[in-house]
Amino acid sequence: MAVEVAYATPERQLMIPVSLKANSSVDQAIEASGILREFPEIDLSQQKVGIFGVVCNLDKTLCPEDRVEIYRPLTQNPMDARRGRLQK
Repeated sequence: MAVEVAYATPERQLMIPVSLKANSSVDQAIEASGILREFPEIDLSQQKVGIFGVVCNLDKTLCPEDRVEIYRPLTQNPMDARRGRLQK
């Protein structure tokens, strides 16, 4: 089964295609992708993951063609950012 694992920083975006056995989990896809070696700052015990923008657990079973996304922590509260833009 083919899936992608994606992670992005402000400077760099990486999408890694991975081939897995059927009924593989999000955690297995992340491990197989090698993305943790590319971005050692990723801490899966703290950061959320999802599939196509929907947050899920690491043990979620994947479907073919899923895109696993690793989300960075927010640096600013979205409501505060919106207020700041409106004040300008």
